[in-house]
Amino acid sequence: MEQTPTNKTFRHYLYFLLGQNFSMLGSMIVGFVITWWLTIETGSVVILSISTFLMFIPQIVVTPLSGVLADRWNRKTIIAISDSLQALVTFLLFAFFLIGVQNVWLILGINTLRAGLFAFQMPAVQSIIPTMIPKERLSRVNGMNFLFSGLIFSIGPVIAATLLSFFAVEHIFLLDIFTFLIAMVPLLLIKIPSVHQITEETTKKSVSKDFKTGLIVIKMVPGLLAMIIFAMCWNFIMRPWNVLLPYFILNTHEGTALNLALLMTSFSIGSITGSLITLIKKDFKHKIKINIIGASLFFVGQIFAIIAPTGNFIIMMIALFPGAVVFPITVSTYLSILQSAVPKDKVGRIMSIDHMISMAIAPIGALLAGPLANLLGIVNLLLICAFIGIVYPSFIWLFTKIKRLEYDKEEAVPALEEIRLAEIAEIIE
Repeated sequence: MEQTPTNKTFRHYLYFLLGQNFSMLGSMIVGFVITWWLTIETGSVVILSISTFLMFIPQIVVTPLSGVLADRWNRKTIIAISDSLQALVTFLLFAFFLIGVQNVWLILGINTLRAGLFAFQMPAVQSIIPTMIPKERLSRVNGMNFLFSGLIFSIGPVIAATLLSFFAVEHIFLLDIFTFLIAMVPLLLIKIPSVHQITEETTKKSVSKDFKTGLIVIKMVPGLLAMIIFAMCWNFIMRPWNVLLPYFILNTHEGTALNLALLMTSFSIGSITGSLITLIKKDFKHKIKINIIGASLFFVGQIFAIIAPTGNFIIMMIALFPGAVVFPITVSTYLSILQSAVPKDKVGRIMSIDHMISMAIAPIGALLAGPLANLLGIVNLLLICAFIGIVYPSFIWLFTKIKRLEYDKEEAVPALEEIRLAEIAEIIE
């Protein structure tokens, strides 16, 4: 039977969240170090594009399956196994560097494997939120998640850049293993509710049918598919900036790892500010309008950061700050809609399908970023993407059903759970 979230499950989730954020900090530091090592060793925008492309592939291939499994298997076991394997892979990375094996393609392969394990874990982590958190606290908990993420992304790059000044790269990798051990303590101690029922009928259902069910649920929520497409476009347009930022700082602005870290930190401080707003404010009205306006605002600030005078990182920080504040507000409101609009036992597959669709085009953007930067120039490419980013949200608002998500979901949930799931059962049989 499905369990109703209580104050006890809420406390257990907070313990779990604390441990997971320690693990995320270690992974963030290792990811920064690997990216900077690739930038210094290769000096190639194409290698950075390939690196990002390879990291996205598991999110497209693995996440749909892992979302279905998160609804069928023990979520605690999934998280424990995937976390453990990530730590093991990081140890292998440490061992290779220690014995002097630093082949670029080998490092790219290991980094891709780490991304694959994270993609396997992610739906299980996200799908436990509505099973442990009372519904009235979902928006604030999503804001809390962004707050912790913002803190990690604030201190992670600075810690990584500082460690690079004192330690060899391979020694920094060990930090990820240490934070993994910290995360395992609360995970092993708490109980994570199970929402699926183990019956003969359930065991006969194929993964493909479960995945199809998720697609139909998305189709039945008016405007949800349009919103996912909106997120997909945003991820494509943002990809050149995310991929080329280390090269942009190192070569265009003659910066250092610390300059890159401080820029990322300033953005994260903006995200922390936005996360605090979501914690203070109980709920937001006009959630989709917030997403549309926030997406455009982000790219307006990005234009000023792109055209900043060489080496003027202060202007870049100021320009990116407003978009950074809005970003966690837009995403937390989106997640709140998604988590309340679908039944709890379908959240895992819905989250994974949402992630797959919204991120599906991102690897293409990552792969194209390097060659296009060589062809157009890195500054010109970033400016073109920013201008498109300002304009396209208006088209999404005017020519899709995305505004339908402005309606109160409280009335839609019973219909989805009681009526529409019956229609789904007839369709997939």
